[in-house]
Amino acid sequence: MGSFFAGVKAGTLAGTGYVGGLAAFNVILLYALKPDVLAVISQSYPSLCTATASSNSTAIGVEDCFSSVVAVYVPFVAFLQFFVALAVAGVFGSLYEHFPGNGPIPKGLTMGVVVGISLLAVNLAGIDFDFAARIAVTTFFAFWTFVYGAAMGRLYRRYTRLVQFVSRDGRALRVLVDNRDYTGKSRTFALRSVHEVKAKTDEGSSFKEWSVSGGVSVEDPRSYETTMEVEGDGVLIGQAVAKT
Repeated sequence: MGSFFAGVKAGTLAGTGYVGGLAAFNVILLYALKPDVLAVISQSYPSLCTATASSNSTAIGVEDCFSSVVAVYVPFVAFLQFFVALAVAGVFGSLYEHFPGNGPIPKGLTMGVVVGISLLAVNLAGIDFDFAARIAVTTFFAFWTFVYGAAMGRLYRRYTRLVQFVSRDGRALRVLVDNRDYTGKSRTFALRSVHEVKAKTDEGSSFKEWSVSGGVSVEDPRSYETTMEVEGDGVLIGQAVAKT
């Protein structure tokens, strides 16, 4: 099940640091290799950027073009990167249990790989203007994406809690949460969230009670249909008795 909103919340914080780090690295790289950047700009856009702009020309100086790359293009790329990362974060939250990995950090690393591949697919990994820049951008991008994935896993775990659903007799009683059968399963839920729980019994049994432990509570332990509040990791147990 997971939590879409917890994924978005974690993605907002981790994503801000992620794209901020990528943007800062690209700006540093542009200034570190500024002579090469100026040469690439003047060669690639001779009608727009010239080394010496005249009063009769619509072209601007190559230094002004460089400033535009730093002040406009880099922030625009960062905005697009953040949008992609946030969209994947929402998917990660919704499908958390289905992501490969045992635990939040391995799952978060998998999510980071998905974001990295997505950015590469739409050519948003970073500014690539020569071989040296390509090596630098690729190396930092891979490293920073794994850091981002680990941060996503930790933050998602911070905003969610793990609840296990148990039936004393799985054949007699099934535990439904928000109309989904989670009997014998563990699922993450947003911290301080409320959910509908229902006990579904077979014809030969009747509901007896709910019992809880940890940070889980139910509104009415004696009602087969009630609400569950998640304040921490915990266990919800449903119990049935045979009809007489």
